[in-house]
Amino acid sequence: MRRFALLALALLPAGQASAGTNDILIGLDAKIVYDANGPVRSGAGRDAVLVMDVSNPAHPRVRASLPLINSLVGPPTNLQITPDGKLGLVANSIVNNLDGTVWKEAPDDKLFVIDLTANPPKLRDTLTIGKQPSGLAISRRGDLALVADRAGKSLSVLSIQAGEVKVVGEVALPNAAAAVALTPDGSRGFVVFNTVNKVGVLAIDGTKVTYDPALDIPAGLNPYNVDVTPNGRFAVVSSTGALANNGDAVMVIEATGPHPHVVQLMTPGNGPEGLAISPDGKWVVTPLLLGTGSKQSDWFYSRTGAAALMSIGRDGQLTLLNTVRTGGLPEGVAFSPRGDYVYVGNYHDRNLQVMHIAGGKLVDTGVKLMLPGQPASMRALAR
Repeated sequence: MRRFALLALALLPAGQASAGTNDILIGLDAKIVYDANGPVRSGAGRDAVLVMDVSNPAHPRVRASLPLINSLVGPPTNLQITPDGKLGLVANSIVNNLDGTVWKEAPDDKLFVIDLTANPPKLRDTLTIGKQPSGLAISRRGDLALVADRAGKSLSVLSIQAGEVKVVGEVALPNAAAAVALTPDGSRGFVVFNTVNKVGVLAIDGTKVTYDPALDIPAGLNPYNVDVTPNGRFAVVSSTGALANNGDAVMVIEATGPHPHVVQLMTPGNGPEGLAISPDGKWVVTPLLLGTGSKQSDWFYSRTGAAALMSIGRDGQLTLLNTVRTGGLPEGVAFSPRGDYVYVGNYHDRNLQVMHIAGGKLVDTGVKLMLPGQPASMRALAR
């Protein structure tokens, strides 16, 4: 019988901090809680960003907890680590404001820069960018970052030089942008237009970013996340479908050539919101919401979610290998540096679930690290 372990939160002593290349970032949101009727908004709460050390991939440890506002609203890809492991970028999508006796959300415009070389890691800078910054991407060279600004209908363009992050431009878009990804050579990007079910294509030359509407690619219903394989050949897009868990899909795009196009549309299950591709390009893992964010009276409500493991073929075809049960509302997902461990953040359960890839299957190790809040997003370093 597998032995299950429940690990309490533990901070690494100052002298034991790991290098940034062994870190993952987790955003904790205390502003939105769930009851029998679904999400309930509250005040500012005690949000935080955790810096996790995964140098021992089977047993993650917390390096630092920074009191930074972080939102569940938007894809769980609003944060990432530069390829050298020195900086972490975290965008905050929304703030909650009190309107009479009711808390209402409003777009935020903040991007936090975390110094991961400090011991412990610390906030280095706070930038003002576009409205409702959501998914972000950092180039493999580590000199460029793009942030999808949903309410601003734009992309914020940031340069990264000698540890300094600066806003150098903004690209106007025709629709709200939920997430963005870059090819490894830095010459192309893909931006997800979730409200119109399309994926836009970006041309990149240094910090000059242009969008060509003629290259828009039709997507599944409510595309919400995008990642690119390490070889740059394919982009993978997840679509969460409609409220009643239909239309959920994962789409593969041939990312090279003058006209990127769809090569596969498949479904691993209901509610594939989070998405991550392994560092070696062999695997895709997506958590499945399975109705865990719905009202308990809804027919499609489920108390627990799942994580789906897929392989990537040479032709870009995804093959579903297996699914593993998770906690409630699984949002963020990240791979260990070697790609053999997978981490899933369960929002309802306030824990980090550790899984292992063995024999071509995803296996629950039984390790669940209790967190000091609700994990809304999670990512490792850019590659």
